[in-house]
Amino acid sequence: MKFSIKLVLSTIIVLALALGFSGFYFVNYVFETSLEREVGQALDESSILSFAFETAALNVPLKYSVLPDSVVEEIASKLEMGGRSESRLLRIADEEKNVLYTSDGFTADEGLLPQTDQHTKSYRVILAGESYYVHTCVSINALDRILYLETMKDVTGVFTERAMGFSLYRKVTIIMLLTGMVIMLIIASLLTKPIRLLTKATKRMAAGDYAYRAKQISRDELGQLTRDFNGMANALEDTICKLEEEIEAREEFMGAFAHELKTPLTAIIGYADMLRSHKLDEEKSIMSANYIYTEGKRLEAMSFRLLDIIVAKQEEANLQEVPARELFVYLQEMFAEKKEMDIRFQYEEALVQVEPNLIKTVLVNLVDNACKASESGETVPEADGASTENVGLVEVTGEVVDDGYRVAVKDYGIGIPEEEQHKIVKAFYMVDKSRARSKNGAGLGLALCEEILKIHHSKLQIESRVGEGSCFSFILPAENRGNYEE
Repeated sequence: MKFSIKLVLSTIIVLALALGFSGFYFVNYVFETSLEREVGQALDESSILSFAFETAALNVPLKYSVLPDSVVEEIASKLEMGGRSESRLLRIADEEKNVLYTSDGFTADEGLLPQTDQHTKSYRVILAGESYYVHTCVSINALDRILYLETMKDVTGVFTERAMGFSLYRKVTIIMLLTGMVIMLIIASLLTKPIRLLTKATKRMAAGDYAYRAKQISRDELGQLTRDFNGMANALEDTICKLEEEIEAREEFMGAFAHELKTPLTAIIGYADMLRSHKLDEEKSIMSANYIYTEGKRLEAMSFRLLDIIVAKQEEANLQEVPARELFVYLQEMFAEKKEMDIRFQYEEALVQVEPNLIKTVLVNLVDNACKASESGETVPEADGASTENVGLVEVTGEVVDDGYRVAVKDYGIGIPEEEQHKIVKAFYMVDKSRARSKNGAGLGLALCEEILKIHHSKLQIESRVGEGSCFSFILPAENRGNYEE
């Protein structure tokens, strides 16, 4: 059953109960008030009749010392005919509560007489045939006789009004319930519209339409639920996109990995087969062995880089304070024998929060890539703004900035096209594959750097223009100390 139908039915049930109890109480209250008024009038009329009887008895001739039964009947007959529109219904009984006079149509039993004495009045409401009456009984003191006067007052109209009241109220209640049901259906439809929109959005998303969003049509709790649902949908869509990108990247990685393995393995197997199956002269043998050695070293470098990336992804941050000078001195020693390159270092003293071995790996990769991208004879800028032919130039700088310590490696080499810059941190991606392979590259260095920097809560920033060079930088937490230049 739909929620809107449940809402309507529950409201109608509550409304029906409320109207039923309130209607019963109201009609019954009016009935009891009217009946109480009629009872009061019946008792008053009984008192008036008893007073009239006593007065009539006083007018009896003095020859009677005791009021005879015939006089009682005569007085009762006159009292019976004293009504305004119709005769009264009354009954007279003597001291022994034996009936002396009864009006035509007086059908009440004698059950009220035993309950009445000289000092009490009694009454009851009885059903006689199809009519209701107020049956009263009072005592009369007439000429030393104690008589009992009973009356019957027709109150059928009060009960008829009650029945009509209940009937009318039932009709009004049914009309109100039907009208209320229609109104509640409209209200329930409006109130549950956000839920229907959310249901529709859920089905669309379950069918694969992750870009679909539920329309917000209210600002209440359901509106907040819609906002939260759309927020969840946004997060889910982002997660799915990331998963799809990861799957795509993994597939590209496997394809590139298979390709990178196939190329050197083909060369190794080919030249090894040539050495095995042919008798070659010394020059061809050396050339074949050199190809085998070169491609084997490239496979070795690629396997080590892949292992480093796997380790870096599983590494947990174990940062410690290290002087920045220690990192730059390490680089100077590493590349001291690279005479064909002009590597300049300029840095500020500071304590950086790093894992030393991992950050050294990043720096070595960046400087090595910068050296490979630079070639002798390139035009490089001088301090005075002029340019001159020089050996390949690489600048390694470190400076304290507002949010940490910035390390940058800049070269003036071939540069990277703008559309390629966001791809170069992917494993096995190489802008110039032939150039990279000639230098035993496998496109894994920057991927390794990216993973290591993630551990340090940092990111590789790339600035490059084709023909003008590239600058790779990242920022680490640090404390300012001083300057150093070499």
